Amino acid sequence: MKVLGIESSCDETAAAVVEDGRVVLSDVVRSQVDLHAKFGGPVPEVASRSHLEVILPVIESALERAGLRPADVDAVAVTHRPGLIGALLVGLSAAKAFALAAGKPLVGVDHIAAHVYASWMDDPVPPRPPFVSLVVSGGHTSLFRHDTPFEPVEIGATADDAAGEAFDKVAAILDLGYPGGPVIDRLAKEGDRTRFPFKPPLLGRERDVIDFSFSGLKTAVLYRVTGRNSKHPPLETTEENVRDMAASFQEAVVEGLVRAAFRAVERTGADDLVIGGGCAANSRLRERFAEEAAERGVRVFLPELSRTTDNAVMIAGLGYHELARRGPDDLTLDAYATGQ
Repeated sequence: MKVLGIESSCDETAAAVVEDGRVVLSDVVRSQVDLHAKFGGPVPEVASRSHLEVILPVIESALERAGLRPADVDAVAVTHRPGLIGALLVGLSAAKAFALAAGKPLVGVDHIAAHVYASWMDDPVPPRPPFVSLVVSGGHTSLFRHDTPFEPVEIGATADDAAGEAFDKVAAILDLGYPGGPVIDRLAKEGDRTRFPFKPPLLGRERDVIDFSFSGLKTAVLYRVTGRNSKHPPLETTEENVRDMAASFQEAVVEGLVRAAFRAVERTGADDLVIGGGCAANSRLRERFAEEAAERGVRVFLPELSRTTDNAVMIAGLGYHELARRGPDDLTLDAYATGQ
């Protein structure tokens, strides 16, 4: 079965064709990073207008690269939650029009569940329920328990900001530009991650916590850099200081994610841990999760770097399984800014 996937939940317009949930026939992503860079993050109205301009050429390109006509597609899968509501509606409207015109079944896909699927869609031995997943991105930082492969139950989440947003805000504090994740990751490789001992962004008592809060960590970085409400003077913005601050901040984020994820593994009795989302591209995060998993005897699933950010391959891939599991949706399928 060849499934056309469409993704437009935030600031990437994407389309892909995937066969039987695993074989990628095409993968097209049109990024809006340059449009939003001057604002320091995605602007919903700008994102929606950009999706409108490029959604049809992106779909056409995905079909052309797969060597298919619309009639050759067997089904259409589209992100319909969560995300920026205007952006979601652009992709959903295009998917409905395609499905109606071509006479193909339509299925809505949860963007967060698709990030989880992206981490193991190429693995010949998928994770075994019960397993735990961590989705960590610019808009989401959540932990899930999976008693079945495709029905996640949230067991931990951030109380305020997401990890990816924290990376962007700290990059802004350090005047590093947008997006913040890649540049902080690069600078941190040359920095001293122990110089500024920030606390991991965890909530609750240490032995129990699997929830996060990133606002305090962002504030701690701001105060240390500016000297505000601090015992220290403002931090001179030398290359060494910026590298050390980037490394120390990143280490706190990664350590918090690692601690919470493996506590969730212990609590659920899982043997497998799946990591998904844009922050899964972070080199220190990948290193620490691999180290901890090896020490504990837990299998960890990490996505290919190309599938950490928003893409339509994961939408088409999961859409294949959603069709088999629950059948198609009708044209009343709606978009939702929040998850299930």
